[in-house]
Amino acid sequence: MSTTEQHENPGRRTVLRAAVAGSVAAAATGAVAAVPAQAAEVSGGRRFDTDSPRFTLAVLPDTQYLFDADSTDPAPLRETFRYLVADRSEANIAFMTHLGDVTEHGTEDEIRRAAQTFRTLHGKVPYSVLAGNHDIASSTDDQRGDSAYLREFGPGRYASMPTFKGASPDGYNSYHVVRAAGRDWLVLALDWRISDKGTVWAQGVLDAHPTLPAVLTTHDLAFADGEGSARLSGNGQRLWDGLIRGNDQIFLALGGHYWPPGRTVLRNDADNDVHIHITNYQDRYYGGAGMIRTYGFDVVRGVIDVETFAPWFLSRDPARRTPLEAETVELTGAADRFSLSIDFDDRFRGFSPVVPPKPRPASAVMPRGTVAYWRFDASGMTTAPDGGPVADGSVVRDLSGHGNDLTVGRLHSSGPEALTWSPDHHPGQPAHASLRFDGGKGPDRGAVLRTGRRAPLNSEKFLRGYTIETFVRLPEPFEGDHSWMGILSWEGRNGDAGKTTGWSPLEPTCSLNLSPERFLQFVVYPHRQDADPTSWSHAVPVGRWMHVAVVNDGRRTVVYVDGSKIARNPTAPSTGIATLGKPFVLGATQFDGEFGQGFYGWIGDTRIVDRPLRTRDFLTPFD
Repeated sequence: MSTTEQHENPGRRTVLRAAVAGSVAAAATGAVAAVPAQAAEVSGGRRFDTDSPRFTLAVLPDTQYLFDADSTDPAPLRETFRYLVADRSEANIAFMTHLGDVTEHGTEDEIRRAAQTFRTLHGKVPYSVLAGNHDIASSTDDQRGDSAYLREFGPGRYASMPTFKGASPDGYNSYHVVRAAGRDWLVLALDWRISDKGTVWAQGVLDAHPTLPAVLTTHDLAFADGEGSARLSGNGQRLWDGLIRGNDQIFLALGGHYWPPGRTVLRNDADNDVHIHITNYQDRYYGGAGMIRTYGFDVVRGVIDVETFAPWFLSRDPARRTPLEAETVELTGAADRFSLSIDFDDRFRGFSPVVPPKPRPASAVMPRGTVAYWRFDASGMTTAPDGGPVADGSVVRDLSGHGNDLTVGRLHSSGPEALTWSPDHHPGQPAHASLRFDGGKGPDRGAVLRTGRRAPLNSEKFLRGYTIETFVRLPEPFEGDHSWMGILSWEGRNGDAGKTTGWSPLEPTCSLNLSPERFLQFVVYPHRQDADPTSWSHAVPVGRWMHVAVVNDGRRTVVYVDGSKIARNPTAPSTGIATLGKPFVLGATQFDGEFGQGFYGWIGDTRIVDRPLRTRDFLTPFD
């Protein structure tokens, strides 16, 4: 899988939402007892959401010039920590990781002052810290033994954090399991010079958590040129060869130590991308002023949005910022603000494949008031091989038991390819099957599924409201002229129902269609009002499944796409549907009693309920 990168200039994003909690790790890795994961947690009075698909990882690089003998000034770092605490809920900040060189000389006094400053954050946002060469004797590795750093930033500091799962026996390497976006993520915090023993320990952590995507943090990883293009340092090459390249879980590796910042992408042994980033601003005004970098994960969009800014300067009145403060408050160059495009499911497939949900039985998705429910697996019809034609006269049973069975028929002289069976389906669809319609204009090709002459649905008025749901996928590429093709409808002319307000008295009383711009159009002639309130969506996508729901509460109609209410829903009163006793149809819309073209794409499970449903009660629930 190839990931791509792009530089953006999005302005000040609202940083996202996330959370932490963990799962119990193997005792062999030195795990501490875990706190059970939950959908929302409160830490220091700040809520964060472990199930939101958007969360933030905050990264804090070299702060050494803020703790430099008698030049110490912890104020910028305290403000950074206040920002993270205050913004945790809105930004959904899951975790903060420090990249080493907390202090300049690693003296007892510097380390103690730094540790005291971390009290602003402690217990409110979980975090990790690792040793840089300025925090310890730089000629040593993680087998150095006791130090002022270890006494303040060793395993004892993290023991109360639910994310902390263990440390190496020497105490200089640790790992956390962070709960965010509905899954666990591994954060490895490795010493500035990890020993062979430390590498064995880190490999053991990865082996004990084989399905967790991992972020590796260390102090010395890579360096960059003036254009932001990075390459591995000597120590980084050692980490790459000894740990990173052979563990596909590690998709992001972060280091400090060098400036300027930069990044590169390397391919690991599984032929997947690993993003290598340098983050360090100690050369900037005021030693970087506690500047942080935020990694805003969005697993729905498949993107990580990266920003760099200084909360200490951000907190000041813009009119009172000095020129250097104004220059440093936010960095917007290509090395400091950018987006990574990552298909997370595909990138993690090799070690944590997505397990598709099992089909749900019809009985599990027929709430009170279900009038009709059709699905195209063996529970609803006689299936065919993938791509095999569904013959005219085939019946799709109404699983609600109300007798609204659908019968297949082709339009005009359409051939077998006009309607075929497919195992393709929306990931959240109860049945794992669909029908592929190959309709189009001229020569009026397509297929339809229609209720029988005496089906109760033909005359149902829905005076208490209704919910009509279906799953739809448009082909990619979307070829040909398919403007105004119908997805579902009731036959008959609205003029025959006494309606006078519409575009034409010859269009049906209720239909869901697609405009030339690929906007969904739901037009209904209510039973009670002489009106034709019409909803319009945005341009819907091609090449992927979507869920469409039309919900009427007896007063007005609202259309949802993928659980999101569209903008153009009319407020005009709308009570019921002016049905005429004519068939309900999947796959086309009539005009003046005739089908001019058929639907082009896939249609999955379709359900009609005689009352309004909440989004969480849809065929695929949306909370």
